[in-house]
Amino acid sequence: MPSLIDIRRRIRSVKNTQQITKAMKMVSAAKLRRAQDRALAARPYAAMLQRILANVAEAAAQGGGADHPLLAVRPENRILAVVITADRGLAGGFNSNLLRLAQRFVDEHRATELTFEVIGKKARDYFRKRGGRIRGEHIDIFRKLRFENAEAIADTVIDLFAKSEIDAVYLFVNEFKSVLASKLTATRLLPIEVPKSGQPVDYIYEQTPEELLGSLLPRYVKMQIYRALLESEAAEHAARMTAMESATKNASEAIDRLTLYMNRVRQASITREIIEIVSGAAALE
Repeated sequence: MPSLIDIRRRIRSVKNTQQITKAMKMVSAAKLRRAQDRALAARPYAAMLQRILANVAEAAAQGGGADHPLLAVRPENRILAVVITADRGLAGGFNSNLLRLAQRFVDEHRATELTFEVIGKKARDYFRKRGGRIRGEHIDIFRKLRFENAEAIADTVIDLFAKSEIDAVYLFVNEFKSVLASKLTATRLLPIEVPKSGQPVDYIYEQTPEELLGSLLPRYVKMQIYRALLESEAAEHAARMTAMESATKNASEAIDRLTLYMNRVRQASITREIIEIVSGAAALE
């Protein structure tokens, strides 16, 4: 049976841990509001860009000039996987669930030449430990996430695909769904699958549709990567806030159990001492 000193020391340790988890929850809650606003604000722009792209692509196809290097469909013998995780843990299943999804993709494509563009320390460490071919790594970009970060990644991916060094690009990300849940997604980024326009809009073009399509396609890729980064950032803070709230609650329950156990041990110790005193007095009579 542990002594009272050991139990008090353990209670003090749990209380210190509880203060840390409570502080981390408050920090993530403060960061979540801004990250959530940025992620939600990017969605309408991305949806509008997708509709414009569909209409321009349809107009270019009617003119017979819809060919573009980013639309080229080839047998997927060389695949680049862009995996977005966090730089830190303590976020519940945020990183592990996404890495399991990426690992299933790896297992299903053993016959292909698979390389990785990893964003976040967790993804880098995971694939480095397993001998994955990491073409590029991007660490600590979530400290101050800007569009230029996504643009640099997109330029690299576009250049590799346009030069036929890779045949397809897949994007793995946690999309922000709510504070309590995120959505695991694995989408093909390249070649671009131009969406169908439900109700075509008759634009008045200063450029030809073909020239406009050529400028829209790279921008579309950049926006998709930037939106994925924003979604991942919001989902990470939501997951960490939820995990730290759960950890704080568990610490409170552990403190209550330890306090109750400590009182029982102290009561047993007092009872034992009283019995010893009474027994000693009876022996002296």
